[in-house]
Amino acid sequence: MNFLPIFLNIRNQPGLVVGGGTIAARKVELLLRAQAIVTVVAPQLTEQLVEWANVGRIIHQASNFELTDLHQYRVVIAATDDKMVNEQVSQLAQTQGIPVNVVDQPELCTFIMPSIIDRSPVQIAVSTGGASPVLARLLRSRLESVVPANYGRLAEFVASFRAKVKQHLPFDERRRFWEKVLQGPIAESLLAGNKDIATKAIEKLLTKTTAEPDGQGEVYLVGGGPGDPDLLTFRALRLMQQADVVLYDRLVSEGVLNLVRFEAERIYVGKAPTNHVVPQYEINKLLIKLAKQGKRVLRLKGGDPFLFGRGGEEIETLMDEGIPFQVVPGITAATGSSAYAGIPLTHRDHAQSCMFVTGHLKDNTMNLNWTALSQPNQTVVIYMGLRGLPIITKELIKHGMPTNKPAALIQKATTQDQRVLIGTIETLPDIVAKADIKLSSIIIIGDVVKLREKLDWFTVK
Repeated sequence: MNFLPIFLNIRNQPGLVVGGGTIAARKVELLLRAQAIVTVVAPQLTEQLVEWANVGRIIHQASNFELTDLHQYRVVIAATDDKMVNEQVSQLAQTQGIPVNVVDQPELCTFIMPSIIDRSPVQIAVSTGGASPVLARLLRSRLESVVPANYGRLAEFVASFRAKVKQHLPFDERRRFWEKVLQGPIAESLLAGNKDIATKAIEKLLTKTTAEPDGQGEVYLVGGGPGDPDLLTFRALRLMQQADVVLYDRLVSEGVLNLVRFEAERIYVGKAPTNHVVPQYEINKLLIKLAKQGKRVLRLKGGDPFLFGRGGEEIETLMDEGIPFQVVPGITAATGSSAYAGIPLTHRDHAQSCMFVTGHLKDNTMNLNWTALSQPNQTVVIYMGLRGLPIITKELIKHGMPTNKPAALIQKATTQDQRVLIGTIETLPDIVAKADIKLSSIIIIGDVVKLREKLDWFTVK
């Protein structure tokens, strides 16, 4: 290693920054976040530094840097555009044994500033030893996506129980205890903002003689989004990576499913309009059974579980059985499809409201509020309406919607297999029939569809 990775405590300690520009301001901000007492030496300051000086957050010496005694400082940073000044600062600090950093000149540094992921009190520093700061920032961004923002809260929660755990459990059991806390429902409750539930759970766990699992699992009801794995939320990805078993439906894309933990058992419970592989009541029973076996159960749905996803029915059953669960929203099929097709659901000039309905057929009919759906200046989004499209368009025309009202069908939205068919409510059924569309799609009806030609941005390779 060219540098020893350490974390320096400079709380209430004096620090010096030489330079008053934008880069210097960034370094000052870092020192302030570490609660240092910061002095800035520079003839002129940026607006941000002036503001901090005016309110007393920093001490400003309005002069050029002079060779002087630096012993009063615990850390020194040179951030000027004058190479000679930077070299002088570095030499003087090193002569007096003070840690010094010179921006973008690692050869003059005794320490370097890493890219930081701050989840205080949890901190992660990423460094390339000055070889490539851009690469360090890219690595930091990758880690940012898998380290939840609430990890700081989790660390504080653990710290509040350390003394009690030390008193209650012998040394060889503490590690297993904390592994159970940090990898199970207790940590998940805390990360989800349920501190009271987490506190009661850890207190209950402490009353046991060992830290062995108590046989109680948890269910994660996760929205997998419209198809593109990059559209998953951070929390969804984290829970997918720690599940023991996943129940997934046919609307979950292969790319999303591939992000589930490799060792997790996969159970397909998809439902098609005329073929329910696993009835809903059986899915509910299976979720309960697996959770009571102590497993972390991922219920993965396409789109969002609370928008025509029957998520409410599933968590209602879980609540009745006292099974802990989390709900993670996903980008809905409607919003994903409209965005990637270049069709905004609302627009000041075309639609001031939007209605979401399902197009399920029952005995070759459907019971919808056709009058409400046929109103002007709104967008109608239809889920699961492929088979019933001829009936839908016929009823809309019958209830007053103009035959030339623009309409679109989007298939496999947000993926490289995306298809967008454009027509009117009169012509779209024939267009779709000729295209031989067999998979579930989203139908959008309204004047906003006319914007597709101008706003089409997503290019399928």
